[in-house]
Formats: sequence, C-alpha cells, structure tokens
Amino acid sequence: MLLSATLEADDGALDLGPSCCWSGDREVMLGLLAGQLRGAAPRLLLAGVGPKLPAVVSHASQCHAANPESVVWPCETAAPVYAPMRQAWLESLRGLDVDQLGLVDLHPDVFGVPPRLDILHQVLIWQKNFKRISYAKTKTRAEMRGGGRKPWNQKGSGRARHGSIRSPLWKGGGVAHGPRGPISYYYMLPMKVRVKGLTVALSVKHAQDDLHIVDSLDIPTADPQYLLDLAQYRQWGDSVLIVDVNEQMPKNILEATEKLKTITVMPALGLNVYSMLKYHTLVLTVDTVRFLERKLLWHKDRYGPLYPMKLPYTGMP
Repeated sequence: MLLSATLEADDGALDLGPSCCWSGDREVMLGLLAGQLRGAAPRLLLAGVGPKLPAVVSHASQCHAANPESVVWPCETAAPVYAPMRQAWLESLRGLDVDQLGLVDLHPDVFGVPPRLDILHQVLIWQKNFKRISYAKTKTRAEMRGGGRKPWNQKGSGRARHGSIRSPLWKGGGVAHGPRGPISYYYMLPMKVRVKGLTVALSVKHAQDDLHIVDSLDIPTADPQYLLDLAQYRQWGDSVLIVDVNEQMPKNILEATEKLKTITVMPALGLNVYSMLKYHTLVLTVDTVRFLERKLLWHKDRYGPLYPMKLPYTGMP
C-alpha cells in the first residue's frame, strides 16, 4: 500500500508524493524525517490512516536511492533503463561474523538475466565434449593375424560358404563397423552463446542466494578447518568455489584449500559454466566482479569480429 504524505515544517510544506514507501512505527519515521529536515519540527499528515502505520517492504534499489552511502562499491557501468541494478552484501573472510560490510552494485546484464536452461545445457555439453578424444579402436578382418587361406572348398562339403577364418562371423575374427579411433569430438559454440551461458549461470547463482562477494581472500590462519567452519557457519553448502582475478593469491588461502576437496580456488580467467554448476556456492572478490562485468559486457555489445584480420588488436578489455 503506497501512501501520499505531506510533511509540514516551520519553513513550509514538503510533498513526498505517492512513491514514498514507509515501514515501521510512527516515532521511527518521524525521527528520520526530522533528521532530513535539518532540525525542523515536522508534522506528518496522512489521510485515512490510524495511529499505526502499515508496514511496506521496499526494494533494495529504493533503499540505495534513499541512502547511497550504504553502497560501498558502485557499479562502473550504468544500468540500462529496462532493468534495475542488482545488489549483494559485501562480506569478509577475516571472521565468522563479518558478513555485512555494505552493498555492492551488480550490473543487471551480467547478474540479472532471465534463466535459460537450454543455454546452460548447450554450454555444459560443449565443455564436456570439445576436448574429448576417443582412442577406442578395433581391428577389421584385414588387420587380424592369419585367415589368408580359404578354410574349405566353395562347394562339395555341405557346409556354409566362407573365405576366411577372420571373418566377423567367426569367433576370433575381426570386428565390423567398430570404433576406429582416435576420434576428436571438437566443435565450437558461437561466442555469443558461451558469453550468454556465463551470464545465465552467474544470474542463477545470484537469484538462488548462492553468490557471495568478499572484499579480499585474506584469512587469519592457514588451517583448513577454519574454512570448513566458515562455510558451515554461513550456510554455504557442501562445496564452495572461490574465484579471484589476481593470479598471486594469499598464501593462507592457498595452503588452507590445498588439502580440501570441497573448497577450491580458481583464477577468474578459468571461470566456466561447468565449475559454477558443480559447486554449490560461488564466492567472488569485488575485483573479480568488476573484471567479469567488463569482459562480459564488452562481448555483449561488440558488433565486429572477435579477432580482426589485421594486427595489432587492442580492442579487447
């Protein structure tokens, strides 16, 4: 329920309009409005409302508009008109309770696209097959040892006609229509489909609350049990994938994850759809989020070929 409110102060009236959303008690609301009016004595006039105001839950973007200081990491690229900016909490790995340092803006074209299971399936099958090489190979009747002589005469014996004991009809003979490896299953998906798969996977992780953003990968100890306790305390699920854009990761995080099978660290350049779907929780650093936004938005908006015929090529971010 949206309310049209008018705030009367000593220096005039301020019309807040029907787009203003209120939640909570009258005293809390009046205190907030009094602070915004620089100490003026406010009086709120609401038509048809009793002493208790109805609770109205506002969107995170409205909270950001009301208090922009709460967003500690704004997005580098402006959001399009048709989609609002997504947001996520900024967390830290330095302690169990340090999980709300502020809000991070996420670009909707990267973390807010509609789910496409067909795109995820195409990219997943491509990742499993484009490096696959089958080495299975069977011998035909010509490659088998022996069998050069006709076993018996064509006529007169009363038995079936045969020309070699290595025929596929015989036990110990060659194989007809068997695999003739090595066979490569290499093929490439269009770049647009692969980029779409990454954005859909990131958006699904964010929509399912399985995407967490941290300020850095610094942890106080190299004990693997600390990461296990942290994942259990924050309910990150059975498996966690930690991604950082920096190739030189902190020493403690590398030593802690070296012997763990359920928590893995990965550079941002190696992030893929298969790994994001394999692990339950995806943990990204703030620098990784900005790196992925620059890369994926560049591929989304480009209109020319990925690699032009002339060198040097410096258009890729």
